[in-house]
Amino acid sequence: MHIINVEELKTLKFNLEGEFHYDDLMRKLYATDASVYRKLPLAVAIPKTNKDLKLLIEFAKTNQTSLIPRTAGTSLAGQCVGEGIVVDVSKHFTRIININESEKTVTVQPGVVRDELNNYLKPFGLFFGPNTSTSNRCMIGGMVGNNSSGTTSIQYGVTRDKVLNLKTILSDGSEAEFSSITSEEFQEKLKLESLEGTIYSTIYKELKPESVQNQIRNNFPKPEIHRRNTGYAIDELIKSDVLSNLVTERGQSVNFNMCQLLAGSEGTLAFTTEITLQLDGLPPVESAVVALHFKSIEWCLKAVSHVMRHNLHTCEMMDDSILNLTKHNKTQQENRAFIVGNPMAILMCELKAHTLEELQLAIDALLITINTLNLSYANPVLRGDDIEKSVELRKAGLGLLGNIIGDKKAVACIEDTAVTLKDLDNYISEFTALMTSYNQNAVYYAHAGAGELHLRPILDLKQPEDVVLFRKITTDVAHLVKKYKGSMSGEHGDGIVRAEFIPLMIGEANYKIIKRIKSAFDPHTIFNPGKIVDAYPMDKNLRYEVGRKEPEIETLLDFSRSEGILREAEKCNGSGDCRKLPEFGGTMCPSYRATKNEKDTTRGRANALREFLTNSEKENKFDHKELKAVFDLCLSCKACSSECPSSVDVASLKAEFQYQYQKANGVPLRTKLFAYNNKINGYVSRIPKLTNFMFSNGFTSAIIKSVGGIAKERSLPLISSKSLYKEFQDSQNKIVTDNYTKEVILFNDEFTNHLDTEIGKDAITLLSRLNYKVTIISHSESGRAMLSKGLLADAKKAANKNVSKLKYRITESTPLIGIEPSAILTFKDEYIRLADDKEGAKSIAKHTFLIEEFIQQEIELGHIKPDQFTKETKNIKFHGHCHQKALSNQKSSFDVLNLPENYKVTIIPSGCCGMAGSFGYEKEHYDISMTIGEQTLFPSVRKASKETLISANGTSCRHQIKDGTGRVAKHPISILKDALL
Repeated sequence: MHIINVEELKTLKFNLEGEFHYDDLMRKLYATDASVYRKLPLAVAIPKTNKDLKLLIEFAKTNQTSLIPRTAGTSLAGQCVGEGIVVDVSKHFTRIININESEKTVTVQPGVVRDELNNYLKPFGLFFGPNTSTSNRCMIGGMVGNNSSGTTSIQYGVTRDKVLNLKTILSDGSEAEFSSITSEEFQEKLKLESLEGTIYSTIYKELKPESVQNQIRNNFPKPEIHRRNTGYAIDELIKSDVLSNLVTERGQSVNFNMCQLLAGSEGTLAFTTEITLQLDGLPPVESAVVALHFKSIEWCLKAVSHVMRHNLHTCEMMDDSILNLTKHNKTQQENRAFIVGNPMAILMCELKAHTLEELQLAIDALLITINTLNLSYANPVLRGDDIEKSVELRKAGLGLLGNIIGDKKAVACIEDTAVTLKDLDNYISEFTALMTSYNQNAVYYAHAGAGELHLRPILDLKQPEDVVLFRKITTDVAHLVKKYKGSMSGEHGDGIVRAEFIPLMIGEANYKIIKRIKSAFDPHTIFNPGKIVDAYPMDKNLRYEVGRKEPEIETLLDFSRSEGILREAEKCNGSGDCRKLPEFGGTMCPSYRATKNEKDTTRGRANALREFLTNSEKENKFDHKELKAVFDLCLSCKACSSECPSSVDVASLKAEFQYQYQKANGVPLRTKLFAYNNKINGYVSRIPKLTNFMFSNGFTSAIIKSVGGIAKERSLPLISSKSLYKEFQDSQNKIVTDNYTKEVILFNDEFTNHLDTEIGKDAITLLSRLNYKVTIISHSESGRAMLSKGLLADAKKAANKNVSKLKYRITESTPLIGIEPSAILTFKDEYIRLADDKEGAKSIAKHTFLIEEFIQQEIELGHIKPDQFTKETKNIKFHGHCHQKALSNQKSSFDVLNLPENYKVTIIPSGCCGMAGSFGYEKEHYDISMTIGEQTLFPSVRKASKETLISANGTSCRHQIKDGTGRVAKHPISILKDALL
């Protein structure tokens, strides 16, 4: 084998228009996907053009290496891992090329996101039907490679049904376009003296004999199983006239289309550059989900065939393993509100209709069937937003499995089996008995209406005995699936985990046929080797070294909830939720949304940290410049702690990394300036006029920015003429009588105290006039700036001082409330992992609230009423702080702003503003910061009329809005104070 040297890689990099990386960090980032496998690639290419792809193909052929195609990297079977060059087309091959409304077709590049495509198609009244749980980040190229199907296949079929045309580059670098062709056109293809001609000739020679076709029909999965994706789809090709002279019942001829073979081929046959899809008209607009609750898995599965007699659009199942995990994820806690009691399983049956009357008739008919069966104990009917919440709950299922604490995980290996609905009940009975024999309580997660079950054993693949079980269980299930003539790969593909079993599933003779077809397409085996044919062993090249001694890593932050920082990083299972685009809502992950680089995802950071903590031979395993690079663009927004189904807390990982890295490399001056800004502000507040002159004057501010490494475009925050603490001492509670409603301790955070004093005064005035006794006591700063810069020892001191000072003052009747989200929410988050007195910290956290949360509660108690405020009409657009979204909710701010009865409030669906404390000030981060702001927030603010009030409760957010749009945003409390009568 040819050994590729660095000079050859450098030459290739020079010749490519796109990016080419062969450094350790990028190779490690692309060593895994969403499967249990890990292979360190030779390099990573991010091509821009077809010319780049041809150069890569030529290089692979010449140097006896391989190309592993990749889009979002969410494959569960190991399709995207390999030792060659990973070719990531997700960044540049993202164009929607054209749409043909009359033919209902669209042509796209492989990097177009499925939901992004449907958003584009919606105004045309069209959509692409196959709908995976990863639809807000999975890409069409990956869906074609896997022949994806998802929840809607019972109505709209699978991806293979929709692929009309594929433009490809073959293994010799030639271009070939595949589409539906007649028998006559097929015969012309046989005459081609090219690789394309060789491919057609091989197909004809291998599949034309009647004996071969009988052999295929006898051994492949039952044709009524629509989700069958085992090996190459030669069982589909033999239906064409040119091979079998088959005539359909309608008397129509069946053309040959090579796309049927390429769909589901996992990038092993050709490199796809353009995809033409058949679309469907938009589904009926009225919909409802009947959520059947069961006390046993068996009863749930017995109901499937009965409910499927109705015209369901989806029929999805989740068991209690997943439902219980949703209790511990903030986002999913809200989505699971419809669940009644503690079901062992739920079956979500979706109905659609063109009118509400038709829909109600369908619901009534389904409920009659359900009640007659008498298998379920509750059947709530979901409508409107509740449907979307239930869908998101189900979609989060696979990722939520990463929430299992410890090394035992729900492992993807037998999670993609499909049988006919007629066989489903018996299959599950035998499957359950098999799992019981292995002492397994498997996780049941299913496209039940399609007979496809995502069943996962719970295994610790770090332990040799469980790796043995991994193979044994998969082998036994493969034989069970074969018994029912089912499909081992329904929609997740063969990849590495199931490819070994293809000879069993389709027969040895048929396996030899698909091997010869692979050789015809790819004689040098450059396209994704080890998948489908000549498979890699399914129990080798695992993500974790088997039988390893677990690294012992000491941290200052307490990661015991996840059994240590390494297991916190290992919670990431690669599901890629952090790659969703701004148009799909949420905040995670702002840096990826700006750069579209895998390095800048939550997944990338968790994977990089896992790699170095596991494999580093340094005494300080954090001391790697690669980790510094991967955490550099993390804004510590905390969105991942709530939006990631596995709740991977990258903000905490970053803080710990910075602390450990700086122990080895020292603390830079700028880091100290930002971390200790409260002390600096305390000094300069003695001379506020001079300070503000220096900060606002063009000449002097330029010097300050240059010395501090601050972006020249930024305005510097001005110092208040008097600190809030002094203001409070001078005028405390003049308005409140002895008959006050409640006493509150107002946390005088470091930002409000010196920079936003007017907001603090507004808060005191508002609360006092609403008859609350406001108390401010002398305490330490929150430590937020120290946390954000990794100075954890200093943050710990602040936490300990504040916990000691407040633990006896803060009670249910005397809560702690705060104005700045990033400061007050440290009590509910980091303090619990920093403070020595954990019980004291938890006690304070229980009674700590954002000021909006406190007022919202008081409104609900009837202590604050709309008639205390103006009846003037105002429109308000509100942007919530990231930490509020992650650790609390925006509804409190929304409710508070809506208290005056004629105030109309809209929450801007903006994600992160891009400032994130010091991040947006730092000169090297300025462009990224503004790019993030431009995604949703800035355009929304600019569209607002001058009369519309802009509101934001984060000091960084208000500054970012000012710098990015010129608009002044007001804190909700200031708006409410101004509205007092």
